[in-house]
Amino acid sequence: MAYKYLVIVESPAKAKTIEKYLGRNYKVVASVGHIRDLPKSKMGIDVENHYEPHYISIRGKGDVIKELRKAAKKAEKVFLASDPDREGEAIAWHLAYLLRLDLNDKNRVVFNEITKEAVKAAFKEPRTIDINRVDAQQARRILDRLVGYSLSPILWRKVKKGLSAGRVQSVALKIIIDREKEIRQFKPEEYWTIEGNFLKARKKFKANFWGVAGKKQKLQTQEDVESITKRLTKREFEVKKVEKNERKRNPAAPFTTSSMQQEAARKLNFRTRKTMMVAQQLYEGISLGKQGTVGLITYMRTDSKRIADSAKAEVTGFIEETYGAEFAAHSTKKLANAQGSQDAHEAIRPTSSLRTPQSLEKYLDKDQMKLYSLIWSRLVASQMKPAILDTMKVTLEQDEVMFIANGSKVKFQGFMKVYVEGRDDGKEDKENILPELAVGDIVKSVDIEPKQHFTQPPARFSEATLIRTLEENGVGRPSTYAPTLETIQRRYYVKLAQKRFEPTELGEIVNNLVEEFFPQIVDVHFTAEMEENLDRVEEGKEEWVNIVDRFYRPFEKELTEAEEKIEKIQIKDEPAGFDCELCGHPMVIKLGKYGKFYACSNFPDCRNTKPIVKEIGVPCPVCHEGQVVERKSKKNRIFYGCTNYPTCEFTSWDKPVGRDCPKCTHYLVEKKVKGGKQVICPTGDYEEDVQK
Repeated sequence: MAYKYLVIVESPAKAKTIEKYLGRNYKVVASVGHIRDLPKSKMGIDVENHYEPHYISIRGKGDVIKELRKAAKKAEKVFLASDPDREGEAIAWHLAYLLRLDLNDKNRVVFNEITKEAVKAAFKEPRTIDINRVDAQQARRILDRLVGYSLSPILWRKVKKGLSAGRVQSVALKIIIDREKEIRQFKPEEYWTIEGNFLKARKKFKANFWGVAGKKQKLQTQEDVESITKRLTKREFEVKKVEKNERKRNPAAPFTTSSMQQEAARKLNFRTRKTMMVAQQLYEGISLGKQGTVGLITYMRTDSKRIADSAKAEVTGFIEETYGAEFAAHSTKKLANAQGSQDAHEAIRPTSSLRTPQSLEKYLDKDQMKLYSLIWSRLVASQMKPAILDTMKVTLEQDEVMFIANGSKVKFQGFMKVYVEGRDDGKEDKENILPELAVGDIVKSVDIEPKQHFTQPPARFSEATLIRTLEENGVGRPSTYAPTLETIQRRYYVKLAQKRFEPTELGEIVNNLVEEFFPQIVDVHFTAEMEENLDRVEEGKEEWVNIVDRFYRPFEKELTEAEEKIEKIQIKDEPAGFDCELCGHPMVIKLGKYGKFYACSNFPDCRNTKPIVKEIGVPCPVCHEGQVVERKSKKNRIFYGCTNYPTCEFTSWDKPVGRDCPKCTHYLVEKKVKGGKQVICPTGDYEEDVQK
């Protein structure tokens, strides 16, 4: 079919969606991501010639480039419609180079959402490629290459082959290790609380010890507690003070990339990579039956909380119609973005708030539905009025010993009718309604219970809390969080234990070397300042070469010094405590790409290896001879198998409990369910709750 205009985007899914909007004169094709990059086999940067990068066509992209050139020759004009961020700008620039397009030509088309209106409007106002944005992206790529390709060979020679160090990943690793050091150095301190259950007019409520004679008092020891409880000789307490207030609770802002990743981790249990993959699908377009393919959310890499006036008007109308006019905020207040944010395009929101999650149920898969519902609810709630809570604080007293009870009750739901932001500790705010109390009332204590506690060390980082920490410190940008977290896990510098990052021995060795010899690389403030410098390049206030040069000159000296001073580190093999069944030599524990494993100390003469598995103390329910062990799949998912594999082929995703079903004699397994665990029979005939 003949066409006048060729449009190039990154992905086939995006191409398919856009082509439907543009009509018969347009042909839309995909570059399938980047088409040119620095070579993998060498540095590819001429340091002596103003850091000139040597770009080459990416291996395997030859046929794509050939087809793009062929299609471009047939077109009167070529439009470059890659994503609306720095990386998208760089892709457009590389395409222009390969297709020999004029950089002064207005052939760059940018839209923040893939809807018919947004796409058509963007094609009415094409612009030239923004060289400042390209330079900012190029500077980041060159800095990362200089660090990675300079540090990694040193780590190979001095520590172990296959290691790597990167600019942002090194900072993320240091943050995790610094937290681990805090945990190791932490000394728990004893403290006590006294909790009381009280009764008024048959209604029970809780209050906690606060202090004595109007002064707040800490309870450090059991003796402190006993000095208080000795004074409580009666059951009657007098209500000395009642404070009633009204408190407003404001809704959370619409999602940025970071806040979406954090909330998807908290509420949906999504890993960062999964969140971005599903968001990409929603952005690029989903087939909605007769409506055709529609982009359901705006661009998912952003650090802005701003939403368009048209979107604000639409969602306000929806709130008034669905929940009532009293719920709509009609706010003209502009939300403050995080310090250093680029605010290049809007927050993440549905392309239309009228597309409710319920209306899309039959078109979205389970994961798409979960994430879309989260994005939709967050936007709608952000444009609703604050919730109003009635709070009550009651002071009870006996012999100058004071207990305080706090209660709250939702007076007006406001945004809470639609959505409440999750918390990192997993707890939910619950109403605590106190009985009607007035000064002078007498209440009776049901029981007074002292409790001993110890202060807890700071928690290890989850994906959500690490992303928040990186963002708060200005390290990285929305597009870098997911790949950074993935890299430090893939290199086995950290591992996830109970969904929290724990550094490995290898990670600590690498961090110590980088911290000692390349302090700038792991300096949070330096890395944040570098991000600000890249923003200045994008704004046209700074030359990218100057920024790279200011970093590289001192870094080059550090490289020379490190090469001379770093001594080769031997990672000693731990004895495994048993001998090789093939040759009789002792087995040892080695550290490999995917973690620790057993290997014969007689390597390379004997190449016997075994995975390190964890026995769960349950005999195999199939062969009854082997033991059930915990194993990991290629995707790092835990499953259970028999030690006699492959002779016995027993495997199960659910943990066997070592008992048979009382109904059918099939083995029972423990399965996670909402709110806890259950022991069930896989045949579906029996289930029992696990005792907490």
